[in-house]
Amino acid sequence: MTSRHRSSEASQAPDSRFPRRRTVVKAAAATAVLAGPLAAALPARAAADTPQFLHGVASGDPLPDGILLWTRVTPTAEAVPGSGLGPDTEVSWVVARDKAFTTIVAEGSTTATAACDHTVKADIRGLEPATDYWFRFSAGGTDSPAARTRTAPAADAAVPGLRFGVVTCANWEAGWFSPYRHLAARSDLDAWLHLGDYIYEYKSGEYAARGTVVRPHAPANEIITLADYRTRHGRYKTDPDLQALHAKAPVVAIWDDHEFADNAWSGGAVNHTEGAEGTWTDRKAAAKQAYFEWMPVRPAIAGTTYRRLRFGRLADLSLLDLRSFRSQQASSGSGSVDDPNRTITGRAQLDWLKAGLKASDTTWRLVGNSVMIAPFVIGSLSADLLRPLAKLLGLPQEGLAVNTDQWDGYTDDRRELLAHLTSNAIRNTVFLTGDIHMAWANDVPVDAGTYPLSASAATEFVVTSVTSDNLDDIVKVPEGTVSALAAPVIRAANRHVHWVDTDRHGYGVLDITADRAQMDYYVVSDRTDPNATASWERSYRTRSGTQKVERTYDPV
Repeated sequence: MTSRHRSSEASQAPDSRFPRRRTVVKAAAATAVLAGPLAAALPARAAADTPQFLHGVASGDPLPDGILLWTRVTPTAEAVPGSGLGPDTEVSWVVARDKAFTTIVAEGSTTATAACDHTVKADIRGLEPATDYWFRFSAGGTDSPAARTRTAPAADAAVPGLRFGVVTCANWEAGWFSPYRHLAARSDLDAWLHLGDYIYEYKSGEYAARGTVVRPHAPANEIITLADYRTRHGRYKTDPDLQALHAKAPVVAIWDDHEFADNAWSGGAVNHTEGAEGTWTDRKAAAKQAYFEWMPVRPAIAGTTYRRLRFGRLADLSLLDLRSFRSQQASSGSGSVDDPNRTITGRAQLDWLKAGLKASDTTWRLVGNSVMIAPFVIGSLSADLLRPLAKLLGLPQEGLAVNTDQWDGYTDDRRELLAHLTSNAIRNTVFLTGDIHMAWANDVPVDAGTYPLSASAATEFVVTSVTSDNLDDIVKVPEGTVSALAAPVIRAANRHVHWVDTDRHGYGVLDITADRAQMDYYVVSDRTDPNATASWERSYRTRSGTQKVERTYDPV
């Protein structure tokens, strides 16, 4: 049966003007918001009066009966991202069962305006579950590229398997997005998960590849205003590998800190200077508005990214927002990491997560988690390894034990969550994590101090960065050098850690069946090479009912 849909969902959020800290913004940088840097966000000039789709198309948040579609139209040459320029433009969409668009199942239109940066979202419903569809947009006689998407299985479906790409931490200036290209080359993904740091906020040159800018982003200044955030999102969406992956499968995304500013918390960020960079309230509002304009993500509870998706009876996926509600990070080594009044989730989100995990009737409970939940202590690392690790984790380089930006800095929330899992016999909970620029396979012990005597309440697969610096990059030594030395020491001090690779860039492929959840870890040959190859590195799985990670010797 053919259904027709007309919708006009454009992104929304408050306006703004804003701030940062890691380096105090120079007055000159603040003036570089429009003009040149904005134009640099486009791959080519649009014809004077011909609408163009220069930023690709995307889909996200699959439901059994629907999908969220996204694009950005450039109506005229001057209507670059963040400019506030360009006429209202009618944009239509069509969804079909086939790539030739002979069997149309949904179509509609909306008006793209400068108020939403000429971005367009269409929340399509009335589709069939577990089905591939094709879609495209049109404006002024110009068609966008066609793209594939896929709906989720029916809520009560017996699903034999699911396969997701998993990525995090894609810093434009540090390299090419080859992991996206290699995932896009696959034809077996139900969706892909982006676990945060889809963009980075720094000024040009501040956070590159071992200090070298591989390719300049836009704008050149640190992003602070709404125009800045829009421009940076626009720059990212010109990447051909990112466009290819968005055109191949739906994304399920959450944000972490760099969509706002480094080490963000509810009231500020390490990389934000109140006053000199405006107010954090304004900057956060600008970042959220641009994110929801430019990402195929449905705004969820309280305008955040915490929400839940279901994939038949096989798995549900609880997606967390660990920035909007968290308390300020504790100083490293202080006892305040155990303060029960401090939170990483906020009370409402933690209650929502606990209730969802307890009520779940699926085989697997996946948690999209932007920072590592497994405990981690540095142990007896030598000074030459400790300092770069401390730099990567944002710790005092003189040493000490805990990364307070992770769940380690909010131990009361973690204890409550893990106690909830064990006391309610909630099994098969798997945390999928980004942020730390390293690959890990972890058990999540109820009490790390007594592990392995302590039970493991869950498991965790952490994927490494797409391009952002990891340990060998910070030390500036050949890839693998640091990992060979640091990994055994890290594992000795953290007995729940089955594996850690501190040095490589890449992505993961998560494969789920009723019997096990397996993460295949892939690495790329050289993030500074646009033609980098990819190779399988290792695989770990957790078998149903075990709450333990084990190595397996073949990718799925």
